[in-house]
Amino acid sequence: MTKLCVALAFLAANFYVYHFMAHSAIIPQREKFATFPMTIGAWRCEDREEIPEAVLKNLGAADYLLCEYQTTEPSNRSIGVYLGYHSTQIREEGGGSGENSIHPPAHCLPGSGWSIIDNRTVPLDFPNLPQAHATAKRLIVAKGEARQLVYYWYQSRGRVISQDWKKIFFVGWDRATRSRTDGSLIRFTIPIRYHDDAMAEADFRDLAPGILSVLPRYVPN
Repeated sequence: MTKLCVALAFLAANFYVYHFMAHSAIIPQREKFATFPMTIGAWRCEDREEIPEAVLKNLGAADYLLCEYQTTEPSNRSIGVYLGYHSTQIREEGGGSGENSIHPPAHCLPGSGWSIIDNRTVPLDFPNLPQAHATAKRLIVAKGEARQLVYYWYQSRGRVISQDWKKIFFVGWDRATRSRTDGSLIRFTIPIRYHDDAMAEADFRDLAPGILSVLPRYVPN
């Protein structure tokens, strides 16, 4: 009975927020990822990758960057970077085709054949973040003998969060109070070479601050 009451209260709150408090969507101005720097410190992306139209339609992203940044110092290493921007996360407001909400990578990776063998929520202690006490999801995934370190978080409307329930809550809250539901997914995928998690972690910490330093032009606060 308690769970039923909580569920009914949640549905009632959503109905009130969406139908009595919300106004026309505000989509803030931003730069397109087409201008995102291809060189970040010692890391360089030679070619932007394109997402197939059918996959992009399912993602619902209005703009994105998908790049493999590589460095030759001190050895050949690479990091996959995905930055996905959703101008809205409400279907009727447009922005992408169909459902526009951001898909959590932790839900999508198993469907791609990757097994999650470690899943943690960790603090992000980088500069250039719009929010103190920011957090990220830190995953280690496996497919056969391959291992990858994955970091991701949601950076949207001045917040940096990793919990799915917070993302859902703030989409509703910001729609009601700010007429905004835009949001972004920030994801880094780092191959774990020679079973060396520490090397993959160091690579992430080498590239991420440079990405974050230019991100505000593309992800509005």
